[in-house]
Amino acid sequence: MRIAGATVLLTGVTGGIGRALALKLSGRGARLVVTGRHAGTLEPLAAQLGARPVVADLADPEQVTALAEQCADVDILLANAALPASGDLLDYTPAQIERALTVNLSSPILLARLLAPRMVSAGSGHLAFVGSLSGKAATPYSSLYTATKFGLRGFSHSLRQDLHGTGVGVSLIQPGFVREAGMFAATGAAVPSGVGTVSPDQVADAVLRAIEENRCEVNVAPAKLRLRCAVAGQFPGYAERSAGRGGANPAVDRIVEAQRASR
Repeated sequence: MRIAGATVLLTGVTGGIGRALALKLSGRGARLVVTGRHAGTLEPLAAQLGARPVVADLADPEQVTALAEQCADVDILLANAALPASGDLLDYTPAQIERALTVNLSSPILLARLLAPRMVSAGSGHLAFVGSLSGKAATPYSSLYTATKFGLRGFSHSLRQDLHGTGVGVSLIQPGFVREAGMFAATGAAVPSGVGTVSPDQVADAVLRAIEENRCEVNVAPAKLRLRCAVAGQFPGYAERSAGRGGANPAVDRIVEAQRASR
């Protein structure tokens, strides 16, 4: 898929990784359409990027449908928006659960459903989804977030098979811990010992590579973390025993508290 000259719908542009993605796409000559919930934040950023802003709350399916109608001519969907959704599930209200599921999973699926038919008719296009290594391996106090990322991974891989031969590619990009910007960096919590991080630019480069090369899945993390996630995905019981159980974890508590307002 050629990015130069393509019209790209980018969700979640107001986050740190979203901004890095937007800058990379602009640098490759893409025509950007960016979306976010708040016009006051979105429109100045769009002006800086030379992008077309479309205000939409991805927690509202009607607004997601309206967004797709306003962006019916896009060649590439880059579904990047997500809520952190960390913490004990028992702490969540039913409305907060629904919001996390809708933003992280239902809205990318709905956008793909609404935008893909034109791409299939044209014989060209790409659907790219930014997931997380939490879509490969479960960790404590992330059951809701992990559920959405496991779901996005399965959806992406299956949709890719469904669209094989149509000229429309599907890619999943899964970052690990991202430093400097993004939902983890914003908490100020320390990265677990020996895990390592990647930069927003590394994630953005991986996204562009996935689109241009029609890669099925790209995992963006240091080799040690990729290996741990691969093992945990195949042997979840072993991974649970290796991680240990119970006890207070100040780093996790800090992440949960910092992300509580985003529910």
